[in-house]
Parts: sequence; C-alpha cells; structure tokens
Amino acid sequence: MHRGSRRVLYIVACAAPAAADLVRLVELAQDARWRACVITTPMARRFVDIEALEARTGEQVRSDYRMPGEPNELPAADAVVVAPATFNTINKWAAGIADTFAVGLLCELMGFGVPIVAAPLLKDALARHRAFEMNVETLREMGVRVLFDPAAPAHARMPTWEEVMEELHALVGDR
Repeated sequence: MHRGSRRVLYIVACAAPAAADLVRLVELAQDARWRACVITTPMARRFVDIEALEARTGEQVRSDYRMPGEPNELPAADAVVVAPATFNTINKWAAGIADTFAVGLLCELMGFGVPIVAAPLLKDALARHRAFEMNVETLREMGVRVLFDPAAPAHARMPTWEEVMEELHALVGDR
C-alpha cells in the first residue's frame, strides 16, 4: 500500500482478458510513486481480482455510482489510464453515453482536462468496425492518448503495462 504517493492515478479497467493481470499495472504505477485507484466497468469486475487490488492499493475498487449523501472517497485524479479499453467503452465514451460509473467518470475527467491514456483491447472484427475507428479518432481529437495500431498483429495490438506507463509518463512530462 502506497497511500503517501504524491499523484493520483485512476486505472479504469474494462472486461477484457488483460484485466486479469491488472495488479501488475497497479504495481508499476506504485513503483513510479502514483497512488492508484481502480475503477471497473460492471462486467470487468468478473475479470479482475478485487481482493488483491484492494489489498495492494488500500482503496475500494469502484464500479458503481455513489448514492446521494454517501461520501466521495475517490481523491481527485492527476491522470488516468484506461486499460484494457473495450470496443463498447471506447464507443460509449466518445459519444458521451455515461451509462456506467466508469464511462461517466471518463467523460467528466475529460471536461476537467485530466491527462488520459487509453489502451484498447478488442477482437479483429471489432477493430475494423467503422464506429470504432471514428470514435478512436474522436477521443484523440479531444486529447486522449489512444494507444492503438490497427496494423499491429492482434496478439500485439495492446501495449504492455510497461509501455502504457511509459506513455503516461511521456504525457504528463515525467520523462
């Protein structure tokens, strides 16, 4: 647990196989002196190890909106990593369809100008869908650093956790 870190990093995870290893991304973030807070889409809760993430971060893994009157326990974010980002989340986020806590939070954080890195992970057929292509471009135009190369082989399309963190540090000016 690294509660004394200077900066707060929201890690937003969607329902894709890479989410099963999200603890590794948290470890890398903490090693770089980030205070990691994990937010998942509702379906992503089935892919991640909630107990391990909460033990590692000392923070509750959030996937639901809080009710009126409940305290906001999330500290303000200094940066965000969305990984793995699914077809569904990329498309809803770009369109401003905030029907989950994770997507609503991403839409709001963009409005605050918080630096965001997104690393999509999706099937080949979905990667070729025109809506996905247009929405990746929309997010890029709005300032999101989307790490997606449609020409890369499917098994190498999502960058490693280390590459995601390198891109985050480049975006926030750490390197």
